[in-house]
Amino acid sequence: MSARVFIDGEAGTTGLQIRERLSARADIELIRLADAVRKDPAAREEALNAADLVILCLPDAAAREAAGMVTSPTTRIIDCSTAHRTAPGWVYGFPELAPGHDRAVAEAARVSNPGCYSTGAIALVAPLVARGLLPADWPLTINAVSGYTGGGKGLIKRYEAPEAGDNAAGSGGAPGGPPYYLYALGLTHKHLPEVEARANLARPPLFVPSVANYRQGMLVSVPLPLSDLPGSPSASAIHAALAEHYRGQIFVSVADPAEADAMVELEPEALNGTNRLRLYVFANHEAGQALLVAQLDNLGKGASGAAVQNLNLMLGLDPAAGLGEGLAAAA
Repeated sequence: MSARVFIDGEAGTTGLQIRERLSARADIELIRLADAVRKDPAAREEALNAADLVILCLPDAAAREAAGMVTSPTTRIIDCSTAHRTAPGWVYGFPELAPGHDRAVAEAARVSNPGCYSTGAIALVAPLVARGLLPADWPLTINAVSGYTGGGKGLIKRYEAPEAGDNAAGSGGAPGGPPYYLYALGLTHKHLPEVEARANLARPPLFVPSVANYRQGMLVSVPLPLSDLPGSPSASAIHAALAEHYRGQIFVSVADPAEADAMVELEPEALNGTNRLRLYVFANHEAGQALLVAQLDNLGKGASGAAVQNLNLMLGLDPAAGLGEGLAAAA
């Protein structure tokens, strides 16, 4: 029998990609509302409670409201908003977070899908904190760049709408927004609470996000002055910890040191269209420095791909169903 799935907010960027990944699957029956009633509370409530699994692709307030409308004891929820990422009773939807965490996701009634920046940052930092290589109270800096789709419909329109001018996407030129910019200059960002909580940090990191003029793809980087850390761990020890943590994972892989040493550049779009997450440890051994980098598609493992992976686990299906193009080689 196929599982009945309702995507509340399927017209948004993440919802559209989730629908695309699920629509051709014989093991999934999508519940869809006609445009005329898509925002009607009664119709939504009926769909929410008729589904075996609901995926919320809504702003935070609307996601909280929708979760509260679910009264059926058999309806399970994946929330792609920020609303429940640190909330009690919700399992964090990064199955590779810790040994056995995939089972916690599989058994959960309520799962919060991680943020895109958060996925990269937590993937790099959490294993090191857990193994004592990185103190929980270390003054951590996280830098990141994302394609403009990470900003949702508003930012996409800024870059792609015809009124953006001669450089609008589709007119033969580059997108119509600025080439590159920093934001969250007040040093707050909605992903910070989940990074701090899920990586078990004792203090919030200094997070510097940015957007560049390409559609999707992401790099999240964490510089580490290894010689200043307690015990002065080597870059090899950092790599070994990450490789051990993600060994056998199908979507997360860690580049070999020889591969990282041979690289002269790393671009953010290489994993677009996949559910893959690739981690790198770059090193200056003489200076005692390392740069940790996570590479992912902000709309893949950073959003829709992660939601489908969590759905598969929660429904007892092959974790890679609908995601075969994103399989990573086991680390």
